[in-house]
Amino acid sequence: MLLSLPAPFLTGLATSAGLIIAIGAQNAFVLSQGVRREYHWSIAALCSLIDALLITAGIAGMGVLIGQSELMLMLISWAGGAFLLWYGANALRSALRSETLTVSGRQFSGLRSALLTTLALSLMNPHVYLDTVVLLGSIGGRYPDEERYWFGAGAALFSFIWFFSLSLGARWLAPLFRKPISWRILDAVVCLMMWTLAGLLLSGNLSP
Repeated sequence: MLLSLPAPFLTGLATSAGLIIAIGAQNAFVLSQGVRREYHWSIAALCSLIDALLITAGIAGMGVLIGQSELMLMLISWAGGAFLLWYGANALRSALRSETLTVSGRQFSGLRSALLTTLALSLMNPHVYLDTVVLLGSIGGRYPDEERYWFGAGAALFSFIWFFSLSLGARWLAPLFRKPISWRILDAVVCLMMWTLAGLLLSGNLSP
């Protein structure tokens, strides 16, 4: 069934997967709240919504910029490719180290407090803008209008899948993610995925 979906949708899904599953404060927070069963569905929904809005803004804005200039297309393609190579190298370096995801939590006074903390963790991290607005925006913006938003839909969908999966499976996932080998495997997959996308982007074969 997946193979019948548009190629830009699948590319968006895969690219988003490579960016989101890395070790980070936001993932640790969502996982910890899932373990505690404290506002975990609301937190997962807010994280997913933030990603979806930033991805949409990035694709719309980058699409306009790219459509105005062949030079801009070339520059963004090379910049995006370089970023993917760098991101993959970081993932490979993490795969060679013994990193774990530390799960801890705190009790909130209410839903408002939990959501404000989620906003802070999500929006005060500069990497979220690099990943969603710049990287996903520049790759998605290279597609024609209709295909561009298929790419964005795929990228946003994986964000929803990932955050809700963390919340739903937190009690089972927490012990797994404490094992360095789990993250080594994930980071190795991320490295391979990012370098493959970089090669396609730099060779001009990413767009259909």
